[in-house]
Amino acid sequence: MTNQTRREFLQNSSKFIGALALFSSGIGTLNAQSITQNKGEIMQDSKTLPTESLTRTLGKSGIKVSSIGLGCMGMSANHGPARDKKEMIKLLQKAVDLGYTFFDTAEVYGPHTNEELLGEALKPYKDKVIINTKFGFYYPFGKQQLDSSRKSIIRAVDGSLRRLQRDCIDLYTQHRVDIDTPIEEVAQTMQMLVKEGKIKAWALGEAGVKTIQKAHKVFAPVAMQSQYSMAFRELENNGIMDTCEKLGITIIAYSPLDRGFLGGSFDKNTTFHPTLDFRASMPRYTKEALEENQKVIDFIKDVAKNKSINGKPASVAQVALAWILSNKSFVVPIPETTKIHRLEENLNARLLHFSQEELKEINTQLNKLVIVGERYAPGSDAAKSVGL
Repeated sequence: MTNQTRREFLQNSSKFIGALALFSSGIGTLNAQSITQNKGEIMQDSKTLPTESLTRTLGKSGIKVSSIGLGCMGMSANHGPARDKKEMIKLLQKAVDLGYTFFDTAEVYGPHTNEELLGEALKPYKDKVIINTKFGFYYPFGKQQLDSSRKSIIRAVDGSLRRLQRDCIDLYTQHRVDIDTPIEEVAQTMQMLVKEGKIKAWALGEAGVKTIQKAHKVFAPVAMQSQYSMAFRELENNGIMDTCEKLGITIIAYSPLDRGFLGGSFDKNTTFHPTLDFRASMPRYTKEALEENQKVIDFIKDVAKNKSINGKPASVAQVALAWILSNKSFVVPIPETTKIHRLEENLNARLLHFSQEELKEINTQLNKLVIVGERYAPGSDAAKSVGL
């Protein structure tokens, strides 16, 4: 298959069919007195923040990134029509000015166009930013294909280096586990690429506990990328969070705002492009689900009532991101946005901190949320390619 053919098919097949968490009506109301604005816990200026609040280190690699990164997929694909390239270049460069140093992309986004966008936009900042890109995940003919063979990886890394306009990729992530290629072989290939100077470190994507452990024994990944948010907490219960913490592996949390839902602006009238936005095919984003799930937004708003940042009330998104940062010190959320004002809003979540008492109360209430839907449609490609 030619690259052009693959591009055409990928652009016409955003079919990551899934069923993310649907919440029941049994959400408890947070006691306003139990979540208080504690003095000294909300830094009013980033200059007063401790270093660990501003940056986090990817595993044991020594690679430091901003504690909140930027997911870039939606700029080019899967969340509606591709945005204007010039505007996205401005947005990416503004992100650097604000303090973002960690940017997430993938070969499949576009395909290829998102890497090209980052390559052009971030070229002037090569020594200031860390880019994560991903390999091994394709959608030819509208059907998911996973390929992490050594031959495929070598071809993919050279293409990504060219599109990103870089001599070395900071973090190279296996997008999804390929069961036809032993993870030990993938780890060996990653070790080879590090020795060749093509990548600095590698990560897993949506891997299960056994795969993480096997990879770690051969050539340790420094991170594991998975979905994680106040509305989706499987990592806490399936052993992945504990395993990564024990092995010193950073969790990179994609969809920390639940694919935009935890931004607080979605309601039952929110619609998605029927062919270019994969949320249109997800039960999580039907009219009925969006209406039902407003209760989780109401819950977060209760938390936000007693929190402020720089004298302004904290937003739903800021509470959702700050919860991740406060909950675990080795998790780096990478919210997406295509709007400059959201860049600043998301990054300022670093200024908000929850005490252990607050976290305990918040988590108690979150634990009462009854999930009424599965993450992905049973039997779908998406369901088959996580937790392997």
